[in-house]
Amino acid sequence: MELGAVGRALCLLETLSRVRASNLEALSRETGLPKATALRLLSTLVEHGYVSRDSSDRYSLTLRMFTVGSRALGNVELIDVANPVAGRLRDDTGETVHIGILESNRAVYILKRESLYTIRMNSRVGKSIPLHCSAIGKVLLSARTDEELAEYAESEGLKRYTSKTICTVKDLQAEIRKVRENGYAFDDEEHEEGIFCVAAPIRDTYGDTVASMSLSTPTFRLDRDRIDEIVQKVCKGCDEISTILGFIKETGVR
Repeated sequence: MELGAVGRALCLLETLSRVRASNLEALSRETGLPKATALRLLSTLVEHGYVSRDSSDRYSLTLRMFTVGSRALGNVELIDVANPVAGRLRDDTGETVHIGILESNRAVYILKRESLYTIRMNSRVGKSIPLHCSAIGKVLLSARTDEELAEYAESEGLKRYTSKTICTVKDLQAEIRKVRENGYAFDDEEHEEGIFCVAAPIRDTYGDTVASMSLSTPTFRLDRDRIDEIVQKVCKGCDEISTILGFIKETGVR
């Protein structure tokens, strides 16, 4: 079977993982790749920091692979810790619970506990959502300064999804200031019409926001007189997960 470019690059990485260092000729022989192809792929891997090339033209893996793997392990730990808490929140409210993390200026769902009701959210683990108009995204943006929010808006754009979507830098900065002050965020039909969400931060040992947990409900099921109660439940769940991860609310250190 012919390998695509990604498959050939992975073949090189796996070969390098078995040796301390290797030259182009040996790598070409071990992988069965033509030297020109191997050189092109290695140059790309060097450029992106996954492989280093020394003065003797020998290639070796960098710690970038370890860093990427460590992030994955961290997410696995977070999912294991958060899953029962998210399940209890779902069972208590009957509504959909998500946990999302920051990934390249988007929020990505890493956990979903499905609503107990027949009408449910059209979402899945692995789905990415915008930051500026989602409750999870706003929480993940809350660590950024006004200047960084302006840079985010310029690079990503503040796309309008509904009539309620925040579409100006000034409004986004004001909204994120409220999130910081309150300790939670709302998405009141800003990303999807008919959907209301509440989210709060999940913090690590150092007090950094590593994820956010949200509760989402169709607006026709939402009792707006009970929003404060919903907020308290979401914040309590996030605090519980944060505590297990080593965060102490009063000081932010272990």
